[in-house]
Amino acid sequence: MAESPAKALRRILDSPGVHLGPSCFNALSAKLVERAGFDYCFTSGFSISAARLGLPDVGLISFGEMMDQGRQIIQAVSIPIIADGDNGYGNAMNVKRTVREAIRAGYAGIFLEDQVSPKACGHTRGRKVVPREEAVMRIKAAIDARKESGSDIVIVARTDSRQAISFDESLWRSQAFADVGADVLLIDALASREEMKAFCEIAPSVPKMANLLEGGGKTPILNPTELENLGFKIAAYPLSLMAVSIRAMQNALTAIKGGQIPSHESIPSFEEIKDIVGFNSYYEEEKRYATNTDQVSSQNGTYSLGKE
Repeated sequence: MAESPAKALRRILDSPGVHLGPSCFNALSAKLVERAGFDYCFTSGFSISAARLGLPDVGLISFGEMMDQGRQIIQAVSIPIIADGDNGYGNAMNVKRTVREAIRAGYAGIFLEDQVSPKACGHTRGRKVVPREEAVMRIKAAIDARKESGSDIVIVARTDSRQAISFDESLWRSQAFADVGADVLLIDALASREEMKAFCEIAPSVPKMANLLEGGGKTPILNPTELENLGFKIAAYPLSLMAVSIRAMQNALTAIKGGQIPSHESIPSFEEIKDIVGFNSYYEEEKRYATNTDQVSSQNGTYSLGKE
């Protein structure tokens, strides 16, 4: 029997060292993460909102749109995926539905935050969080939804109170999340190495996640050895794939506008592209269903059906 996505993720959490996870935003980016040899992957609400809607991560993308994007990502790969569950899209009852749908979609884990609605990207201005009791009830509701579903999906409890209120408040909330059974803890937008160390010292038996926003986020970008020494178990890189995609497209458009194509060094060959998106595996599988009446053209890679 195949290992469930959640069980695979729990095995990663139980294994030594710190485990790095890029954040994908569509099926193709998830496939690239898997091909690069990563054991798991996050989804990024910031990047999905940008790629799917062309809009900022300020609560404009809907629950249904996020779940639809997630299903496409999950179907494209075999590695476990951790969902960006935002603030659960409402109160504790909304959180329960969000978790149930994440389980049905096939997510291995989901992180849920304590922001109000509409939410905002964790490293941008204007964040506000719900009161302590409501924040804790959201995580309790998520755990209840998991139990009621007979699932072992990993619940990552995130607080945005470091920037919204204070560092001490974020420590209190993280401990409270651990006390009600969260599987992994995350304080977003920690502002120094000292804060990262102090965070890892609370609830020592519960794995800690670092969210390393690239290109100017509030949290120091530490190397894997430094993260492991502080006590982190997993680390997310939420914008790398989206950011380099934006720059690559800008450069390509500049070249095309000047009457050229991007340089050979900056783009994969057509053969590489076909392999990445799955043409070669498709052709191999297609051979299993070939019949005597199939006429296959080796010159252009197409085929037609007909009798000799």
